[in-house]
Amino acid sequence: MTHRVGFVVFDGVTLLDVSGPAEVLHQAGRLGHPYDLVMISARGGEVVTSTGMPLSGTVTAAEAGRVDTVLVAGGDRLAEQPVDAELLATTRTVAARATRVASVCTGAFVLAGLGLLDGRRAATHWRHADTLARRHPRVRVEPDAIHVRDGRFVTSAGISAGIDLTLALVEDDHGADAARRIARELVVFLRRPGGQSQFTTAAPVPARDGLLRTLIDSVLADPAADHDLPSMARAAAVSPRHLTRLFHAELGTTPARWVERVRLDHARRLLLDGHSVTAVARHSGFGSDETLRRVFVRHLGTTPTAYRQRFTSTFASTSTGTARGAISEAEAEDAVERRGA
Repeated sequence: MTHRVGFVVFDGVTLLDVSGPAEVLHQAGRLGHPYDLVMISARGGEVVTSTGMPLSGTVTAAEAGRVDTVLVAGGDRLAEQPVDAELLATTRTVAARATRVASVCTGAFVLAGLGLLDGRRAATHWRHADTLARRHPRVRVEPDAIHVRDGRFVTSAGISAGIDLTLALVEDDHGADAARRIARELVVFLRRPGGQSQFTTAAPVPARDGLLRTLIDSVLADPAADHDLPSMARAAAVSPRHLTRLFHAELGTTPARWVERVRLDHARRLLLDGHSVTAVARHSGFGSDETLRRVFVRHLGTTPTAYRQRFTSTFASTSTGTARGAISEAEAEDAVERRGA
């Protein structure tokens, strides 16, 4: 029996959230594993994507009938304003009769708005993870995850991560070999190395306290300087205990963790500017190559060298690897996992 997948779409939907997963499922059909795709919107008819390109022929939830898997696509509006009541009602209807419910990117805001993710782990685009956690405190948001499965619910990170999620769904349905062949055809990783943290950018640091703002500015101006707790407390003319309380109250972290994150962001910029790993370790305040490597692996799930290869300029990256090499690395990771299973 053909597996039916219902894509929930709306005006402003991100096109790749729909086309990426749809192409994975199309490729599965070419391998003899057909999926029947149906586009579902609140009122049916045509919806306009974020690019201005239309998706025609969508149907209402009532017209769609039963679907086996629901996939709620994302769009910026879902994180920037309350989710439309019609979109919530449409999703509730189709999700109630589906055996598996998934979301791409900010589509998680729809599932969370229905209470379907309460008490569950979930992922969304790294830029909106904090918003999802604040708006829906009962959802256990995992900001670094590419995709997360909890029961019959599967949520993914931003945009292209919908491809990762759909490959995982195909693997569930038809095995790792089918998913691997599709990944090879699409020239993507079957399992993307590292998590979302490697894609994030440093966010502005909010601090209402004037003393803390001054200290923060001094650290940002020279991350490699001596910024241990006693030194920062002396610079701020407060006790280490009081400074720690200020960091917890204003930034929700400790001074040491915050400084490490500042140094990591600085190190990432230096790497992409072409500095050697040793120079980056010195100028970012980590001191040694090994310390820098440990911090990268702990926060980003990758090494400094691998990070630079992935995020250097497009033209430079063509000399460091090929599509065949990327797929080989993914297959090597699969082999390691199989040996450890």
